[in-house]
This record gives sequence, structure tokens and C-alpha cells, in this order.
Amino acid sequence: MPLFGKNLRDLIRATFKRFIFSFRFQLIALVLCAILPMMGMIVVETVYADANHTPTRNLPLLIGIAVFTITATWIVGDHFLLRQFNVLIVTAKRLQNGDLSARSGITTARGEVGELIYAFDNMAEALQWHDEDRKQREEELRENERRLHEMVEETRRAAARAEALVHTANLLNAQHNLEVVLGIICEETSTALNVPLVNISLYDEQRDLLYVAHHIGAPLEYRTLATPTPRSVYDSFVQQLGTNLIVFPDVQAVPGLPDHSLYAKFNIRSAAGISMTREGKLVGVLGIGTIGESRTFDESEIKLLQGLTNQATQAITNAQLFEESARRLKRTQALREIDLAITASPDLQLILKIMLEQTISQLNVDAADVLLLRQSGMLEFVAGQGFRATDIKRSLLPISEGYAGQAVMERRTVNVGDLSHADNSLLHSQVIGRENFVCYYGVPLMTKGEVKGVLEVFHRATLTPDSEWLEFLETLAGQAAIAIDNITLFNNLQRSNAELISAYETTLDGWSHALDLRDKETEGHTLRVTKMTLELAQLAGLSGMGLFHIRRGALLHDIGKMGVPDLILFKPDALNEEEWIIMRKHPQYAYELLSPIAYLRPALDIPYCHHEKLDGTGYPRGLKGEQIPFAARLFTVVDIWDALTSDRPYRAAWSKEKTREHLKSLAGTHLDPRAVDLFLGIIA
Repeated sequence: MPLFGKNLRDLIRATFKRFIFSFRFQLIALVLCAILPMMGMIVVETVYADANHTPTRNLPLLIGIAVFTITATWIVGDHFLLRQFNVLIVTAKRLQNGDLSARSGITTARGEVGELIYAFDNMAEALQWHDEDRKQREEELRENERRLHEMVEETRRAAARAEALVHTANLLNAQHNLEVVLGIICEETSTALNVPLVNISLYDEQRDLLYVAHHIGAPLEYRTLATPTPRSVYDSFVQQLGTNLIVFPDVQAVPGLPDHSLYAKFNIRSAAGISMTREGKLVGVLGIGTIGESRTFDESEIKLLQGLTNQATQAITNAQLFEESARRLKRTQALREIDLAITASPDLQLILKIMLEQTISQLNVDAADVLLLRQSGMLEFVAGQGFRATDIKRSLLPISEGYAGQAVMERRTVNVGDLSHADNSLLHSQVIGRENFVCYYGVPLMTKGEVKGVLEVFHRATLTPDSEWLEFLETLAGQAAIAIDNITLFNNLQRSNAELISAYETTLDGWSHALDLRDKETEGHTLRVTKMTLELAQLAGLSGMGLFHIRRGALLHDIGKMGVPDLILFKPDALNEEEWIIMRKHPQYAYELLSPIAYLRPALDIPYCHHEKLDGTGYPRGLKGEQIPFAARLFTVVDIWDALTSDRPYRAAWSKEKTREHLKSLAGTHLDPRAVDLFLGIIA
């Protein structure tokens, strides 16, 4: 531009000089042309009119006129021409200096000068237009470059945000543990936004408040010192701001914020927070902050924070659902384990041990015990876990005293949130008062409308349980009540069965003794054969209920003889054929007598089959070999031995040696050889 102005100025100056020179020359010529005739006329007139007058007197006048004419011409030329050219030169200098708005401002010039000025002004206007057009295009170019730079920068930031979000998503997708998820969110948010402080507050629906769940960048005590914020306070604060995105360049300058004193304590300066919501429900708040320095968060950082918040909301919700499902599954498995213990074992201590282990584990408490309500009206400690002292096992408490007694009397769950401000004398043991417990729950064990005892849980810190926790505690109490009731019923049934069995056994002993009393000659026979048969059965490998049935069968082996007439039963001489027919019916009589009694049906083998023979010649059914019950085969050997070695009205007792040989002779035909060998081994 300066070069162009200089060239233009030189061009105008050269043109002007040539024009002035030509103009002056023409002007002088014109003046001379005008003066000379006048001078000629004057000289002629003078010559002719007054030739004798002195001509020298007119010469100064003529010179003066000539000078005046030249001066006037010069002044007029300077006024009407040189000044206009000077204006053009000044205007050209302004153009040279960059003032393209400069114009000559001359509008009255005519002729060549007027055309020159008009052309000059048009040229200046064209230059200004082109310059303005150039500047506009340069501005547009710079704007485009700026926009392109912004687009590139935004693309870079968007890529960085996307990379940060993808990286965070990959980390979060692999985790289901809530504490781990919270830690990842805090670390990744701190890295992505380059902030030292990140805080996550979660919403506790049960208590209707926000509490600090995890944070980084501040001392650990920050989490414990931070006061939980009621939901109503937070909603009111958000409502005042009109947005769920909160940004404070200087958080210490906002005195109305919760925990404002902590910001100064930990030198927290700038902060931003955004609500985490899912399906219209508040999940929590993700907050970021700086330590000691003020900072503004630009639009890109806010967008990244919003993206991280969305991911955090999803991840936290998933982790909470996973933990909730896992917790419910564990509690279901715990109840299942207790159910299996109840159904599989009659041992109350074992069942209560399993139940208390599950109670402490699933409810995250320090200790638990079970008190049973006795008929005396006393609550007795029967099982407990988690206590430091051992002498608690001797605890007894009247139901009219203590928290446990209150739970029994009022048939409701009793809760003491802070035992330090309660009357520890109401606890059922002074030992518990020395355990440093803070929280207490006592649940009555009720089943079928009756209170069986109390389930107590203790914790050495404050508990803030939700409804699900309380429901599970009451479910455990219900399981314990069922277990106690079942064991009580089982024990009562066992006792009743034992008493009934004892009565049955006494009855059988009475029947056996009655048979012996009826037949003086065979008195003691039943007890002897019963004893020897049991020994033989044990040697043969029988055990358990089989021995019980053998004993009962041996005691009742001759009960069928109650159907045999005394004339035949006590006849001192040998029986005839007709009498033998009647006598041989006594096994059938025994079957008909005992088979209707379910309790004695398993013992029928001996009374019904002890006269069967291995070769099938026995009675009453003529069974052979393995068809004869094993118990009957064992008993037959013993019965023959005792009968032959005892006196009878119709013969004297045999010697043991003769009887032994007789048994050997019957082995394989009448008697089972194995039974004979085992028996002879016993009597040897």
C-alpha cells in the first residue's frame, strides 16, 4: 500500500508539473499576445499623437501592468489550479498512509482538472471498495479458520471425552461390586477432568437422605465428618438453582451450602455437581472440586461430566441391583440351609448354631443369641455367638424384666438404637452390658400363636437397617421358632414313643411270664431261649431293629399255645395223632393272634415259623431251606437245645453232649448247618 501511494503521488506530481509548465507558458504567451497589441496601440498613438512627448514616462506603467497581469494570473492559477493539485497530493498521501476513505472533496472543478479530480476520487473509491472487500474476505477467512480450529479442538475434546467414556465403561462393565465401582468412577472422573477431588453421594431411600459413599482427594475423615443431606434440603436447593447441574467457581463464597465449614477446613475452592437419576428416581450426586485454586469449568468439561454421570448412574444402579440380588440369594440360601438343618437333625443346639451363624453373617451384626421360654416363666440362654465373655451361658431372666421379657410380653420386636443412653440393667445379663454393644434388637419367637423364646441381635455400632433387613430378621426368628417347636414336638414324640415301647415291652414280658406261669414245667424256658437267640443273632451279624424283633419273637414264640387245651398241653404221656394235630396248630394261632398288631408284625417270623424244617417236613406251612426266615432258623436250634436239656413231664433232660450230637445230626435236614455251627460255638 505505501509503494502504491508513492507511485501515485509521483505520477500526479509529474503530471501537475508538466501541466503547470505548459499552463504558465501558455498564460505568458496569452498575456504577451494581449499586451503587445495594446503596447502597439499605445506606442502608435503615442508616436502619432504625441510623438514629441517623452516615451519613457509610459514605460514603468507598462511594466507595472505587465507585472500586475502576471501576478494576477499567477495568483488566479494558484488559487484555482495549484491549490486543487495540492489537495490531490494531500489526499494521495492519506491514501499512501492507508486512509482509503480519503477523497479530494473538490466538486467545482471543470475541464481537464475536473476530470483528473473525478478520476482520482473514483480511483480512491474503487481502492477503498477493493480494500474493504479484501478485508471482509480476510475476516471471513480468519473466521473460517477460527471455526475450523474450534471444530478441530471440539473434535479433539469430543474424541478425548469419548475415549475417557469408553475407557470408563470398559472398566465398569467388568465390575459388580459397588465399592469397586465407586472407586473406578472417582478415579476416572479425576483423571478425565483433571480435578483432585471427586465425591459420590448415594441416596438412601429408607432414610430419605444423601450420604457420602466414596471420595478421593480429601482426607479419610471427610467421609465421616460430612453430614448426610436430607432429600428435601437437596431438592429445595436444586429447585432454587433451576437445574440439577450445580457449578460454583468459589464454593466457600456460598454460605448456605451443607457442610460449608468443611470446605474451608479442607481448602475446597471450586466445585461442580450433577444429579444421578434413573427413570425419574434419584440415585445420587457426582461432584468434583479443586483444592486451593479457583477454576471455571468450560462447556466441554461439563459435557464430559454429564457423560461420566450417565455412566456412573448406570454402573451404580447395576451394582446395586447385583448386590441386592446376591444378598437376597444369600439370604434365601441361608434360610434353605436352616430348613435343611431343621428337617435333617433333631439336635436343637446344632440347628441354633447354624441359624445364629447365618444371622450374624447375613445381617452384619456382631453377636446374636436365643433365649428359650421355660414353663417356669424364665427366659434361659440356650445358644449364642459373637460374645467375648463365656459366663453369659448361665443367664436367666424373668419375662417380667428386661428388653427380652418386653418382647415376650408385648409380642413385638423391641429395638434400642443406642444402649449407651439406655438402662443396661434391662439386659438379661450384666455380661452383655460389658460387651460395649450400641444397638439391640429382640424378636419374639412365635409359632402357632405361642411364644417359644426370643432371638436377640447385638451390634457394637449404630445400625440403620432397611425394611428388608428387618423382614429377614423376623424371618430368621420365625425359622428359629419353627425349629424349637419341631424339636420340642420331636422330643415329646420320642419320649412318648419310648414310653409306649416300654409299655409294649413290659406287656410282652408280662405275656411271656404268664406263659411260663401257666406251664410250671417250662418256667424260665422263654427267658433262656430269648437270651441265647439274641447272642446267636449278634454272632450271625444281625443288629439294630432286627435284634428287637428277634427278642419279641422269642418272647412270644409259644403264645399260640394259649389256643391249645390244657388237657393236651399238660398231658404227662405222649400225645396221640389227633392231639398232635391240635398241638401243631399253635404256630397258626400265634400268627392269627399277633398279625393284627402292626407293632408285632415284624416279630412273627419266630412264633410262626420256628417249627419249620430245612427239608420241608415241618409245620404249619412246610417251608424249605431259604424259605424259612433266618431268625426262625436261628431260634429253632436254640429252642431244641433248651427243650432237650430241660426236664419234661414225659422225659428227663438230656446231657449237653448228647444234645450237641443230636443237633449235629439234624444239621442239613431239619436245621440250618450255619446256625448249628454258630450255636455250638457259643455253648462250647
